[in-house]
Amino acid sequence: MDFWSPIRISLQVTIVASVFAFVLALIATWWMVRRSFKGKVVVETILMLPLVLPPTVVGFGLLVIFGKQSWIGQGIEWLFNQPIVFTWWAAVIAATVVAFPLVYQTLKTGFESVDKELEEAARSMGANEWQVFCYVIFPLSWRFTMSGFMLGFARAIGEFGATLMFAGDIPGKTETIPIAIFMAAESGNMVLASYWVLSIVVFSFLLLSLVQRIRRD
Repeated sequence: MDFWSPIRISLQVTIVASVFAFVLALIATWWMVRRSFKGKVVVETILMLPLVLPPTVVGFGLLVIFGKQSWIGQGIEWLFNQPIVFTWWAAVIAATVVAFPLVYQTLKTGFESVDKELEEAARSMGANEWQVFCYVIFPLSWRFTMSGFMLGFARAIGEFGATLMFAGDIPGKTETIPIAIFMAAESGNMVLASYWVLSIVVFSFLLLSLVQRIRRD
Protein backbone atom coordinates (compact mmCIF):
# COMPACT_ATOMS: atom_id res chain seq x y z
CA MET A 1 0.00 0.00 0.00
CA ASP A 2 1.26 3.48 -0.92
CA PHE A 3 1.99 5.26 2.37
CA TRP A 4 1.94 8.75 0.87
CA SER A 5 -1.27 8.46 -1.16
CA PRO A 6 -3.71 9.03 1.79
CA ILE A 7 -1.56 11.93 3.00
CA ARG A 8 -1.55 13.55 -0.43
CA ILE A 9 -5.30 13.06 -0.87
CA SER A 10 -6.03 14.37 2.64
CA LEU A 11 -3.99 17.53 2.05
CA GLN A 12 -5.61 18.16 -1.33
CA VAL A 13 -9.13 17.59 -0.02
CA THR A 14 -8.51 19.59 3.15
CA ILE A 15 -7.01 22.62 1.43
CA VAL A 16 -9.92 22.93 -1.01
CA ALA A 17 -12.54 22.16 1.66
CA SER A 18 -11.02 24.67 4.10
CA VAL A 19 -11.15 27.44 1.51
CA PHE A 20 -14.77 26.60 0.65
CA ALA A 21 -15.77 26.39 4.33
CA PHE A 22 -14.02 29.67 5.10
CA VAL A 23 -15.65 31.59 2.23
CA LEU A 24 -19.12 30.18 2.99
CA ALA A 25 -18.69 30.85 6.72
CA LEU A 26 -17.49 34.41 6.02
CA ILE A 27 -20.60 35.15 3.95
CA ALA A 28 -22.94 33.45 6.44
CA THR A 29 -21.35 35.18 9.43
CA TRP A 30 -21.53 38.61 7.85
CA TRP A 31 -25.20 38.08 7.05
CA MET A 32 -26.19 36.59 10.41
CA VAL A 33 -24.34 39.16 12.53
CA ARG A 34 -25.55 42.17 10.58
CA ARG A 35 -29.17 41.15 10.01
CA SER A 36 -32.20 40.58 12.21
CA PHE A 37 -35.09 38.54 10.83
CA LYS A 38 -37.75 36.06 11.84
CA GLY A 39 -36.45 32.55 12.17
CA LYS A 40 -32.84 33.64 12.70
CA VAL A 41 -32.43 31.15 15.55
CA VAL A 42 -33.71 28.34 13.33
CA VAL A 43 -31.32 29.26 10.52
CA GLU A 44 -28.36 29.45 12.88
CA THR A 45 -29.31 26.10 14.41
CA ILE A 46 -29.32 24.53 10.94
CA LEU A 47 -25.90 26.04 10.19
CA MET A 48 -24.49 24.54 13.39
CA LEU A 49 -26.12 21.09 13.08
CA PRO A 50 -23.13 19.33 11.42
CA LEU A 51 -21.08 20.18 14.50
CA VAL A 52 -23.25 18.01 16.79
CA LEU A 53 -24.69 15.39 14.45
CA PRO A 54 -22.86 12.06 14.07
CA PRO A 55 -20.69 12.21 10.92
CA THR A 56 -22.51 9.18 9.50
CA VAL A 57 -25.78 11.12 9.72
CA VAL A 58 -24.16 14.02 7.85
CA GLY A 59 -22.87 11.57 5.25
CA PHE A 60 -26.31 10.02 4.86
CA GLY A 61 -27.83 13.47 4.42
CA LEU A 62 -25.30 14.26 1.69
CA LEU A 63 -26.18 10.98 -0.03
CA VAL A 64 -29.86 11.96 0.03
CA ILE A 65 -29.17 15.48 -1.25
CA PHE A 66 -26.60 14.62 -3.94
CA GLY A 67 -27.54 11.03 -4.75
CA LYS A 68 -28.99 9.83 -8.03
CA GLN A 69 -32.54 10.00 -6.67
CA SER A 70 -32.37 13.75 -5.97
CA TRP A 71 -32.81 16.48 -8.56
CA ILE A 72 -29.52 18.04 -7.44
CA GLY A 73 -27.66 14.77 -8.00
CA GLN A 74 -29.36 14.24 -11.35
CA GLY A 75 -28.52 17.80 -12.39
CA ILE A 76 -24.85 17.36 -11.47
CA GLU A 77 -24.69 14.05 -13.32
CA TRP A 78 -26.26 15.63 -16.40
CA LEU A 79 -23.93 18.63 -16.24
CA PHE A 80 -20.67 16.75 -15.69
CA ASN A 81 -21.65 13.41 -17.20
CA GLN A 82 -20.92 11.57 -13.94
CA PRO A 83 -22.42 11.35 -10.45
CA ILE A 84 -20.71 13.22 -7.64
CA VAL A 85 -21.13 10.42 -5.08
CA PHE A 86 -17.96 8.35 -4.51
CA THR A 87 -15.68 10.91 -6.17
CA TRP A 88 -12.88 13.18 -4.98
CA TRP A 89 -15.32 16.09 -4.97
CA ALA A 90 -17.63 14.14 -2.68
CA ALA A 91 -14.77 13.99 -0.16
CA VAL A 92 -14.32 17.76 -0.50
CA ILE A 93 -18.04 18.41 0.08
CA ALA A 94 -18.11 16.14 3.14
CA ALA A 95 -15.06 17.87 4.65
CA THR A 96 -16.51 21.31 3.86
CA VAL A 97 -19.81 20.55 5.57
CA VAL A 98 -18.26 19.23 8.78
CA ALA A 99 -15.68 22.05 8.96
CA PHE A 100 -18.14 24.88 8.25
CA PRO A 101 -19.80 25.15 11.71
CA LEU A 102 -16.48 25.43 13.51
CA VAL A 103 -15.29 28.18 11.17
CA TYR A 104 -18.64 29.95 11.37
CA GLN A 105 -18.73 29.93 15.18
CA THR A 106 -15.17 31.29 15.43
CA LEU A 107 -15.79 34.05 12.88
CA LYS A 108 -19.06 34.97 14.57
CA THR A 109 -17.30 35.40 17.90
CA GLY A 110 -14.70 37.62 16.25
CA PHE A 111 -17.20 39.78 14.37
CA GLU A 112 -19.35 40.27 17.46
CA SER A 113 -16.31 41.38 19.46
CA VAL A 114 -15.83 44.45 17.24
CA ASP A 115 -17.17 47.65 18.74
CA LYS A 116 -20.25 48.68 16.74
CA GLU A 117 -19.48 52.35 17.39
CA LEU A 118 -16.29 52.01 15.34
CA GLU A 119 -18.30 50.59 12.45
CA GLU A 120 -20.85 53.40 12.65
CA ALA A 121 -18.05 55.97 12.78
CA ALA A 122 -16.57 54.55 9.58
CA ARG A 123 -19.97 54.60 7.86
CA SER A 124 -20.59 58.19 8.96
CA MET A 125 -17.34 59.12 7.21
CA GLY A 126 -18.65 57.67 3.96
CA ALA A 127 -17.27 54.13 4.07
CA ASN A 128 -19.34 51.46 2.36
CA GLU A 129 -19.92 47.99 3.82
CA TRP A 130 -16.92 46.49 2.01
CA GLN A 131 -14.64 49.24 3.30
CA VAL A 132 -16.02 48.82 6.82
CA PHE A 133 -15.17 45.14 6.64
CA CYS A 134 -11.67 45.63 5.18
CA TYR A 135 -10.56 48.54 7.34
CA VAL A 136 -12.47 48.04 10.59
CA ILE A 137 -13.86 44.55 11.15
CA PHE A 138 -11.09 42.41 9.65
CA PRO A 139 -8.13 44.22 11.29
CA LEU A 140 -9.87 44.03 14.68
CA SER A 141 -10.92 40.39 14.36
CA TRP A 142 -8.08 38.93 12.30
CA ARG A 143 -7.04 36.57 15.11
CA PHE A 144 -10.48 34.96 15.08
CA THR A 145 -10.43 34.87 11.28
CA MET A 146 -7.09 33.07 11.13
CA SER A 147 -8.07 30.79 14.02
CA GLY A 148 -11.32 29.91 12.28
CA PHE A 149 -9.55 28.91 9.09
CA MET A 150 -6.99 26.76 10.89
CA LEU A 151 -9.58 25.10 13.13
CA GLY A 152 -11.63 24.31 10.04
CA PHE A 153 -8.50 22.88 8.41
CA ALA A 154 -7.82 20.68 11.44
CA ARG A 155 -11.44 19.47 11.48
CA ALA A 156 -11.49 18.75 7.76
CA ILE A 157 -8.29 16.72 7.73
CA GLY A 158 -9.65 14.51 10.51
CA GLU A 159 -13.04 13.87 8.92
CA PHE A 160 -13.96 10.18 8.65
CA GLY A 161 -17.63 9.18 8.92
CA ALA A 162 -19.24 11.57 6.44
CA THR A 163 -16.41 11.03 3.94
CA LEU A 164 -16.71 7.24 4.14
CA MET A 165 -20.50 7.39 3.69
CA PHE A 166 -20.49 9.93 0.86
CA ALA A 167 -17.16 9.43 -0.92
CA GLY A 168 -16.34 5.84 -0.01
CA ASP A 169 -12.94 4.19 0.28
CA ILE A 170 -11.32 4.35 -3.14
CA PRO A 171 -7.51 4.00 -2.89
CA GLY A 172 -5.72 6.82 -4.73
CA LYS A 173 -8.96 8.79 -5.05
CA THR A 174 -10.98 9.22 -1.85
CA GLU A 175 -8.93 7.28 0.71
CA THR A 176 -7.96 9.99 3.18
CA ILE A 177 -5.73 9.43 6.23
CA PRO A 178 -8.59 8.63 8.68
CA ILE A 179 -10.10 6.12 6.26
CA ALA A 180 -6.69 4.58 5.57
CA ILE A 181 -6.12 4.22 9.33
CA PHE A 182 -9.45 2.43 9.73
CA MET A 183 -8.82 0.08 6.82
CA ALA A 184 -5.26 -0.70 7.90
CA ALA A 185 -6.34 -1.42 11.48
CA GLU A 186 -9.23 -3.56 10.26
CA SER A 187 -6.85 -5.65 8.15
CA GLY A 188 -4.48 -6.06 11.09
CA ASN A 189 -1.71 -3.80 9.76
CA MET A 190 -1.28 -1.90 13.02
CA VAL A 191 2.22 -0.62 12.22
CA LEU A 192 1.10 1.15 9.06
CA ALA A 193 -2.00 2.48 10.85
CA SER A 194 0.23 3.81 13.63
CA TYR A 195 2.39 5.76 11.18
CA TRP A 196 -0.68 7.44 9.72
CA VAL A 197 -2.04 8.14 13.21
CA LEU A 198 1.26 9.74 14.17
CA SER A 199 1.29 11.92 11.06
CA ILE A 200 -2.21 13.29 11.61
CA VAL A 201 -1.64 13.78 15.37
CA VAL A 202 1.54 15.77 14.74
CA PHE A 203 -0.10 17.85 12.05
CA SER A 204 -3.17 18.60 14.18
CA PHE A 205 -0.97 19.41 17.19
CA LEU A 206 1.00 21.96 15.17
CA LEU A 207 -2.18 23.57 13.88
CA LEU A 208 -3.77 23.86 17.31
CA SER A 209 -0.52 25.20 18.78
CA LEU A 210 -0.49 27.88 16.11
CA VAL A 211 -4.11 28.78 16.91
CA GLN A 212 -3.25 29.18 20.59
CA ARG A 213 -0.22 31.31 19.69
CA ILE A 214 -2.32 33.62 17.50
CA ARG A 215 -4.98 34.05 20.18
CA ARG A 216 -2.38 34.92 22.85
CA ASP A 217 -0.45 37.48 20.77
